[in-house]
Amino acid sequence: MMELPALSPAGIIGTRQFCHACARLAGGWTASCRKRRKHWWQLSLRPSLQGARTGLLQAGDVVFELALDLSNGRLQVEVAGGASYEGALTDSSPEQLAAEVSEFLIAQGVPADCRPVYPAEGHDSLNIGHGHTYSAEVAADFATVWRFIASTMDEFRAGILEETSPIMLWPGHFDLAMMWLPGEKIPGQDPTDEEYSDKQMNFGFSFGDEGIPEPYFYVTAYPKPEAFAQLKLPSGAQWHGQGFSGAVLSYPGLLGRADPRGDLLALWDFMIDSGRQRMLSAGQGD
Repeated sequence: MMELPALSPAGIIGTRQFCHACARLAGGWTASCRKRRKHWWQLSLRPSLQGARTGLLQAGDVVFELALDLSNGRLQVEVAGGASYEGALTDSSPEQLAAEVSEFLIAQGVPADCRPVYPAEGHDSLNIGHGHTYSAEVAADFATVWRFIASTMDEFRAGILEETSPIMLWPGHFDLAMMWLPGEKIPGQDPTDEEYSDKQMNFGFSFGDEGIPEPYFYVTAYPKPEAFAQLKLPSGAQWHGQGFSGAVLSYPGLLGRADPRGDLLALWDFMIDSGRQRMLSAGQGD
């Protein structure tokens, strides 16, 4: 069984900010090189053994991939044909890495209209300020946690007959998540706007944020059934209502359990079964 690392909220914040900025760096290229997909899936990264990667991207005639290797502290770019770039996370800021990646890809023939833009300020900024404390050990722990969650989530997906999204790392919020789409539309919503018309549940994990400082798992439903808040959740999980509404299980609360994977699967199975019973037309009123 995979041994899960302890993640102190105070001890990981600097590394979390740095790695989040690097994920936004990679996400800038997915945004500029991929066509729109429903629910904005084109913006996401994919978990890998060592961290996360973009998957294949194409800009003009150049096919390439970015990889965030947290296990070894590297940001890597590989281009079809053999050219490659590698930058050490310990030696550069995210802004410096972004400039080096752009310079490298431009030299490989990436056209100007495919280059990402990183605002100097705001949600997408790569500037994390001075005095951040990046830890290679903590970053490697992040990769370990993502491997555990992604493999557990893949097992969970295997039992779902309805549509599911890929397992995605969202650069904007730095959470690892999967969406369940049972196929029903919400009455009164424009059916061509899937963002607001698709019934859905999201199963995800965050290393912490302003609302919940410690790492945590979450499950949200849209639209949220009124009866959800009255459900008795599996042991350790609780309802959260500030910032977002959903079921939350703290990561520290999962550590030390005899079967963390089994307990996480039990929570997800409980929530998706509850969604089928209370969100879908055939189950409403049961």
